[in-house]
Amino acid sequence: MKRIAFFLVTLVALGITSVWYGMPYAVAPYLLQFNRSLSGLEAQQVVAAAHTIHYLDSAPDTPDSQAPDTLPVVLLHGIFAEKDHWVDFARTLPGQVRVLAPDIPGFGESTRLDRAPYDYAAHTERLAAWMDALGLERVHLAGNSMGGTVAALFALQHPQRVASVAFIGAPHGVRSPQPSPMDQQIDAGQRPLVAQDAAAFEAMMNLVFEQRPLLPYPILHVSRETAVGNAASNARLWDAQLKDRFLLQERLQAAGGLPVPTLVLWGAQDRVFDVSGLPVLQGLLRQGHAQRLEGIGHLPMMEDPKGTAWRYTQFLTTLQKSP
Repeated sequence: MKRIAFFLVTLVALGITSVWYGMPYAVAPYLLQFNRSLSGLEAQQVVAAAHTIHYLDSAPDTPDSQAPDTLPVVLLHGIFAEKDHWVDFARTLPGQVRVLAPDIPGFGESTRLDRAPYDYAAHTERLAAWMDALGLERVHLAGNSMGGTVAALFALQHPQRVASVAFIGAPHGVRSPQPSPMDQQIDAGQRPLVAQDAAAFEAMMNLVFEQRPLLPYPILHVSRETAVGNAASNARLWDAQLKDRFLLQERLQAAGGLPVPTLVLWGAQDRVFDVSGLPVLQGLLRQGHAQRLEGIGHLPMMEDPKGTAWRYTQFLTTLQKSP
């Protein structure tokens, strides 16, 4: 009997291993769905600005409230990233706060059109259209990298619709006095976040993470194959964004600063945007609260989701207590 039991357990283990490594595209959606459910997030989609925009929502059936302590939080990912990068971060946010995380058009599951622009002007227009489609009149915006820049530019254009901006990780568009490893690669004519093959994908992962999070094999495999498969299209989007390399700094200087309360969480070991840019950005904020995160790279919400979400929650709590 013991031999039979051992044989059956071994057979089941081999079957699971075979599916785990042999059918990653079949397994990955279930892993994503399970992780979303742990954070109380549901997958939704809406058509806006000629795109089908996919997003996660913690309260899809709850109408928006305009009370200061119940304004929704909208989380915006970076270039070549997607909405699920926020799921672990969202898990620690207060339960009464409605949390939404869209795939910015052009990325993730949202539509990418071959001839459509995906520069910052287009991103901010589509963010407004998506918010209109969901009836979101006023929100807290938080973003990483490109997403942080979209949040800031949107706040400059629509300050009445933004209660606060949080840069969860360094935003794109600030000239750091000390060039980062990615700056050096860009200056050498490279596209370090466009993965042409598996080796380039691994180099990109090493660039964006100081503490790489645990990623199940099916998720990692699908992410790598998607990035490599989209390399040519990603290069177009990269070039569109690179022409506005220091756009955020220029816009904030021209506007005399960001007009809403702002939190900056910048990883001290960020190899994408060097932390020497933190005081530069802080000097461009009217109501800025800046923190340097030791031991963290470019993606704080993935490297330390609990600690980063706690810092963001403290920021929101401070705003609620302000007169």
